[in-house]
Amino acid sequence: MKTKVSHGSRMTRAVYCLYTLIIFLPLFILASILTTVATVVGCALGNGHFWGYYPGRYWSRFTIRLLLLPVKVEGREHLHPHQSYVFVSNHQGAFDIFLIYGFLGRNFKWMMKKGIRKIPFVGVACAYAHHIFVDKSGASKIKKTYDEARATLREGMSLVVFPEGARTFTGHMGKFRRGAFMLADEIQLPVCPLSINGSFNVMPRTKDWHFPVWHPISLTIHQPILPKGKGTEYEKMAMEEAYRVIEAGLTPEYQGYVENPDQ
Repeated sequence: MKTKVSHGSRMTRAVYCLYTLIIFLPLFILASILTTVATVVGCALGNGHFWGYYPGRYWSRFTIRLLLLPVKVEGREHLHPHQSYVFVSNHQGAFDIFLIYGFLGRNFKWMMKKGIRKIPFVGVACAYAHHIFVDKSGASKIKKTYDEARATLREGMSLVVFPEGARTFTGHMGKFRRGAFMLADEIQLPVCPLSINGSFNVMPRTKDWHFPVWHPISLTIHQPILPKGKGTEYEKMAMEEAYRVIEAGLTPEYQGYVENPDQ
């Protein structure tokens, strides 16, 4: 029985890889080009908040749907339609981007590694959309990054941050950095924790540029953590609470801290 199941599983995997190569990949490249053009032209000529979000949102949804990945989203009822948030999430893999962009259902700006600027199509679109590239190459660059994030939040836009700063190697969470919580504390905005499950199974960091694996993915939007005061003490409290909440939302196999050497 085990041999038959294993053989069937290999056949299914082979068919999915063939589908990915022949159907998904050409359509994904075409969609990426069209999304970049729409974002660049739209942001250059029109409403940057609109064109900086909606083309990317539909590109992300298209990508996940085209790969036939089941998506489950819970907790949208926790979000107030006219409230800005600092969203913080665990970072399981590359598909976190598609899941949050496509299914969070809120207009926002990313805080992302500056290396993303070099990714074909994606980097150009992100630059025109005024997403925030985190540059840690010097004190003045770090200050500029946080000045941009601060201005974005004060304009009423939400922000999405991966406070681990890097994707996990194991599926488990590493430590959180304080930047997102410092901004939320300074401007007195709610911190909204997000738990992502399944992205690590679809494409873990150790298999970048490999064929994705079919696996359900889910996004859990937790109850926002409201400001309870202002200062380092409250910032730390919000960070610790967000960590606990996000970790509790993970499947048991990925709960528990594992050190990430890339942090």
